[in-house]
Order: sequence, then structure tokens, then C-alpha cells
Amino acid sequence: MNLGSRLLIAGEMHARLKQHLLPGDGYESAAVLLCKRVESCPEGERYLARELILVPQDQCRERRPEYISWSGEYLETAIDQAEQESLSILLVHSHPGGFLSFSDTDDDSDCSVIPCLHQAIEVPHGSAIMVGNGAMRARFYQPSMEKQEVSLVSVIGDDIAYWWGDKLHSNSSLERPVAFTSQMTVELSRLSVAVVGVSGIGSVVAEQLARLGFGEIVLIDFDRVEFKNLNRILNSTVNDAEQERLKVDMFAESIVSHRGCGVVEAVSESILTREAVLRVSKCDVLFSCVDSLEARQVCDLIASRFLMPLFDAGVTIPTRKTQSSYAIGDVCGRIDYVKPGGATLSDREVYTPESLRTEYLRNADPVAHEQELNDGYIKGVHEEAPAVISLNMRAATASVNEFLARAYPFRHDSNDNYARTRFSLAACEEEYEAEGSFIKSENVELALGDREPLLGFPCLGRKRTR
Repeated sequence: MNLGSRLLIAGEMHARLKQHLLPGDGYESAAVLLCKRVESCPEGERYLARELILVPQDQCRERRPEYISWSGEYLETAIDQAEQESLSILLVHSHPGGFLSFSDTDDDSDCSVIPCLHQAIEVPHGSAIMVGNGAMRARFYQPSMEKQEVSLVSVIGDDIAYWWGDKLHSNSSLERPVAFTSQMTVELSRLSVAVVGVSGIGSVVAEQLARLGFGEIVLIDFDRVEFKNLNRILNSTVNDAEQERLKVDMFAESIVSHRGCGVVEAVSESILTREAVLRVSKCDVLFSCVDSLEARQVCDLIASRFLMPLFDAGVTIPTRKTQSSYAIGDVCGRIDYVKPGGATLSDREVYTPESLRTEYLRNADPVAHEQELNDGYIKGVHEEAPAVISLNMRAATASVNEFLARAYPFRHDSNDNYARTRFSLAACEEEYEAEGSFIKSENVELALGDREPLLGFPCLGRKRTR
């Protein structure tokens, strides 16, 4: 599936850009975005907005409702900041009148300015426009001045907005599709989603995403179907267990049976491999359905580096000892939505340096750490085939609905209030935590893309060839 080019912008950066470009005075304003181009996506470039340079209104030579002229010193600043990593420079201005097309004046300006940028940094550079509701159109020019319209401008914040280049024109409707409608299905058919971990929760997530109509579904899992997990992996059969089939191959075959060919891709690798990381990085949405902290850390880093919305789900059944045996203490689940530039899974202490170290030691010496009792669904109880499909479905459905609530808002309250959902089936409770309830640290990984070593891990670095 050729997804076309993407411009990805974190919600907080887009909000700053919109506030500056549309101050309410009816005149055009200007800014510059410095974008990291993901070179591992030659079939559909991805531009990650990393830095924002605002051109002060009082520093512009002239501002009119349909025209703006500003000092070249801000271009020089942009070039200076972009040179070290050969970032692409995107010149952005507003159309306060709502005209969502590039004007002849815009074309003439690009023909004059863009070649100068190419002389300084020989990578694609471009221009973009924004109208009153924040919708954007963008285009990039190769050094040859061959023009490429950006297929999709995606803004990932508390809400997720998709602005399609071929759907936006001077008199087009800027309304987003309504949740649960056929218009939503049409848009999903143009998006790519990655599901990391295709087991108890992941198989349910993948099933729902496939039937919702996503155009491309990438499955990541290295494990195989066994008899002990037939009771919680959707669509798995006795024959699959007997043949020890890869989970991703089994599930991909199931998706093909009702969606046809060309929709699903099975990657039988751990997410801790370079191949899997790069494949996930080309998707529009990421669902983390893994059972290890290290895998969650990798998904967290992918989301930050490639500006992807991340949905992470997990369930657990704590127990307590009784005189003769044990009893269920709780039956609970957690769903986290992580937006680029927001509180990461690390900030939320889903994993910590200490817990990662403990997990490593436990895996390195499982006997000493009694892994069979500490891991798994039911804490403290060794169960080869826990009967948890109903719990998995509860968490998986909440995770998928969380995406729908972000991309096609239907909640009565702001999505900012639902950065984390916790539920307890034992207490019949559901609690929510707002984005602001987490202490957010500086995210040095944001929009670094495929900078080497990949994700900052030497083990994922590009292999040297003789």
C-alpha cells in the first residue's frame, strides 16, 4: 500500500503555530517548521516537524489579508539550525480568509525562495498554508524543483486530526468524519496501523482494526501458536498449534479471509529488532499489546521519535494468600494514550530503569527470580493456560475505542481528561487520569526519526558492510 507522503506535527506545536498564524486581525502571518525527513520511507516520505520558528508580526515588511512579506533573517536562522542534520525547511503562512489552496502569489514566492534553500541544504524544502480551524496543506520541492503535494497532514494531540491533500480545496468542507459512520471507514482505509504483540490482547485489537477498515495492518510478533494459548488468541486453531505456526502468519491469513489480499503484512520479528522498528515507523497509528517492559520501552521510543499516537494496554489479576490456597485480589486493566510531546510511558512509570533492570535479571536467571510465579496474568500463581479472554477483550476494546475517540471525537468532555484509563472488574470501577496529572520530563527523543543508532540503541544500528 502506497501511503503517499506525510507531514506529522505534535499537537502542542500545532497549537502554538495556529495561535501565531491566526491572531484574529485578518492579516496573514508567517512561521517556519524544521522537519526531519524519514529516509527509510522512500515510497512515501514522512516529514516530522521538529522545530518551530515564529516570524514576529512586527518584523514583517508587509501584512495584508492576502499577502505577506517578511525579513530574510528568519530564513538564515532556519538554515543555520537545519544545516547540521540536513533538515527540510517548510515555510508556513496563514490564509485567514479560509482559502485552502495555494495562490499564484504563493507559487511565485516558492519559485523565488525555495531554490535559495536548496543551494544552502540540498534536500526537499517546501511551503504550507493554514486556515482558521487549523487545517493545513503542504508541498515539498525536490532540488530539481519537482513539486510533490503532501498526501496527509496529521496533527497528533489530545485529538488526532487528518487533513488530506486531495480532499482540501478552496470550497471543500473541513468537517472531520463522524465516529462510527461509513465516512470514518473510508478515511481509515487510507491509514496504516501497527499492532505489536498478536496474542491475548493484540489478537483482539487486530481483529477490530481489520473489521473497522484500516487500509494497512502490520502485525509484529516472533512467537508461535501453542496449545496453551488457544483459549485466548482469536482465530487460532488446533491445527495452528500442531504446526506451531507463527502467530502473525495465522492471524494474517484470517484477515485475508474477510478483507482480501494487500491489507495485512506479517512481520515475524521481535519489536527489539531493526527490521520491526523500521516497519512500525512507517505506520500512522501504533498499538502496543506486549507483555514485557523492554518491548513497551521500544514502542514508547518509536512513538516519540516518529511522532506517532501510541495506545498501550495491559491487564493483571493480583492475588492474595489464604490459609489453604489463594484468592483473587482484583481483576484490572490499564489503557494509556501517549501523544507526541506528552507524558511518555516512562514519565507515567509504566516502566522505570529499575523495573527494566529487574526484568532483564529475571529473564537472564529465571530460576533465581521465580519467573513462573512473578510473570503472567495471575500474579503469584503459575497458570499455563489462564482463562482470560473476556478480560483481554475488555482491555482491547477500550484501547481501540480510545483511538476512535481521539480521531473522531465523541466524548462530552475534552480528551485531555482521558490520558489513562484504569478499570477494576472486582470493584466495578473505572477511573481516568488527565494528561496534566503526570509529571512530564523533557523528551529529547521527540521527532528524531531514523537518526542512527536507531532509537539510540547501538544494537539496532545499521549493519556495516565490507
